Amino acid sequence: MNLVADGNVLLSAVMGGRARLVLIHAQIGEVFTTEHTFAEVEEYALVLARKRRLPSDVVLLAIAALPVMIVTRAAYAKRMGEASKLIGSRDPDNVDLLALALHLRVPIWSNDRDFEKLNVDVFTTERLLRHLEIIA
Repeated sequence: MNLVADGNVLLSAVMGGRARLVLIHAQIGEVFTTEHTFAEVEEYALVLARKRRLPSDVVLLAIAALPVMIVTRAAYAKRMGEASKLIGSRDPDNVDLLALALHLRVPIWSNDRDFEKLNVDVFTTERLLRHLEIIA
């Protein structure tokens, strides 16, 4: 199963949350994200590292080690208009991620409720853990 990952699940994986179990599961193929989303992960992970008194170099290594393919906007630019109509008024920061998911025709992995009722498959981490039979 391929997925488009939102920043919240990638941050969880970096900080040791259950999302890391999804990333390393054998049934997970490629995980994609946008340049914008990845930049947000880098920014917020360092903020969280300071709050938790974690070494920033270790956190940066964890980010670099994420098994995620970063996709440039040019690759999914043709879907930006459609994505903007669907989610732009609700959360403009998620337009790129939705456009990427529409372009690749793969589900979104996010714990963000803004993707609900958009006629695209969305998995929360909890739902993925159940789907992959990691938890009952």
